[in-house]
Amino acid sequence: MLPSPSSSLRVSSLLFSIALSLIGAGYGGDPYVFYQWEVAYASASPLGVKQQVIAINGQFPGPILSATTNWNVVVNILNKLDEPFLVTWNGLQHRKNSWQDGVLGTNCPIPSGWNWTYEFQVKDQIGSFFYIPSINFQKAAGGYGGIIVNNRNVIPLPFGLPDGDITILISDWYIKDFKELRKIIEDGNDLGVPDGVVINGLGPFRYNESIVPDGITYATLTVDPGKTYRFRVHNVGFSTSLNFRIQNHNLLLVETEGSYTVQQNYTNMDIHVGQSYSFLVTMDQNAASDYYIVASARFVNSTTRDRLTGVALLHYSSSQGPASGPLPDGPDEGDTYFSINQARSIRWNVSAGAARPNPQGSFRYGEITVTDVYVLVNTPAEVINGQMRNTLNGISYIAPSTPLKLAQQFNIPGVYKLDFPNRMMNRPAKVDTSIINGTYKGFMEIIFQNNDTMIQSYHMDGYAFFVVGMDYGTWTENSRGTYNKWDGVARSTIQVYPGAWTAILVYLDNVGIWNLRAENLETWYRGQELYISVSNPEDSSNKTELPLPNDSIFCGALSSLQEQQSHNFRFSEASSVAKMSKILVMWLLFAWFGVCTSWLL
Repeated sequence: MLPSPSSSLRVSSLLFSIALSLIGAGYGGDPYVFYQWEVAYASASPLGVKQQVIAINGQFPGPILSATTNWNVVVNILNKLDEPFLVTWNGLQHRKNSWQDGVLGTNCPIPSGWNWTYEFQVKDQIGSFFYIPSINFQKAAGGYGGIIVNNRNVIPLPFGLPDGDITILISDWYIKDFKELRKIIEDGNDLGVPDGVVINGLGPFRYNESIVPDGITYATLTVDPGKTYRFRVHNVGFSTSLNFRIQNHNLLLVETEGSYTVQQNYTNMDIHVGQSYSFLVTMDQNAASDYYIVASARFVNSTTRDRLTGVALLHYSSSQGPASGPLPDGPDEGDTYFSINQARSIRWNVSAGAARPNPQGSFRYGEITVTDVYVLVNTPAEVINGQMRNTLNGISYIAPSTPLKLAQQFNIPGVYKLDFPNRMMNRPAKVDTSIINGTYKGFMEIIFQNNDTMIQSYHMDGYAFFVVGMDYGTWTENSRGTYNKWDGVARSTIQVYPGAWTAILVYLDNVGIWNLRAENLETWYRGQELYISVSNPEDSSNKTELPLPNDSIFCGALSSLQEQQSHNFRFSEASSVAKMSKILVMWLLFAWFGVCTSWLL
């Protein structure tokens, strides 16, 4: 006998409720989002010359990774390149989980033909970030894309909901293959001036026939009149600071690298290598024509700037004609203080409701006692042991064959030393694997002193740090009197002008081994990076750090632990809890469907 309609509905509702609860409970209480990425070479012509690029799922730039605060992200990467590959997530903090950071200090590279699954939580984060290849100079061929971490619905935005969301990736670009560029660096030579600037992987609109050759495909962004869009702009380039602007449109700055900012209008913004900004842009101009979107090189002469100017089109849906007139003016290159003053004007919105860097709930970071001070000095590249290298405090980092994190996990001696100096030492520069021994829950002050003639930018994985000061000259202890001790913006990448210093404060509460690197690709590849080890000596139950992933790839001294074909063209699933949840959910949904069908029949 068939069950009554009322009892069937009660049973089906119960089963459906159980399924939904298992989705939450089985996934650690927070949703999962899954991505399957195939990394392979593709042919493209960013500057009108056909060349080999690195694409993801056939896309150059790669697809946008989108999640919401506290969601779990699973990205299965199949490496179809002819060499190992790793991707790192610029600005994502990977709380308790440096295993997923995707740099040589934490991960063995994914061999050609293998796959590996990143699994991490975007814990207590919001904002605009991006991913890039982290090894073998592969970033020079692409393999990058945007990351969006949305607010949870219960946390309101500190501005009206935009009508649309647009990601823009700007970069200086070379037409040489990345392997050829890599060889130039390894031979001790400089790359020279880039060949151009690309916007979303495409070259400049032909705004001037004497400067831009014919036949280049350019980016067009279509918008509707009267609407407001959120533009997320990322400099994913090699070494060039780029000034971003949109003809006749204001840029209302609202967020940078996960922190909401005091909202201010800018006509243009200097975006340095590795940095990300969010602007609200209202389409309030004459809708009968298009407008120029410009990204042009900073701190170069006019001839070089003409070469290094990327131009896309902002296309109103009702437009009747192309953009016209000269490009909108950028900053006066003779004004050496424009950029540093603009950087100082960017302040943290301390009243916005959103995920914040630790200490949670404490905005008076200027009153917290500093436990460690490191003055990291950058000097021009020099020859060390017959190779051109870049250093911090006279040390050029060399990656060991065994990742630092694995060496720490398995107590392998001799892989690294916890003796990175906190000041420039009076000794010859050297190549070494020396890292900083950070104090868990300590408050570290880091001063970047740039004694080179080129601007640099530095990125720190695992954290958002407070930018408290920057100025020209040499930092001294008296410089602390100029620090912003209230609303310095919290971010993960900061510029340091030539002959100048930048100071940051960071609370070391995220256990792991974390990379601090130059974002200038040439400088990074020649050794200007280091790692900070943060351990909790009182954590015997691993509450402050997640365990070694089950699908870890082993290399170096641990190569014997690797099952040779264990990652070869195999989808590496999420955690066993997630797998079991999916099975149970599917079973319950089938049961629910069966009950409902039997009642209907």
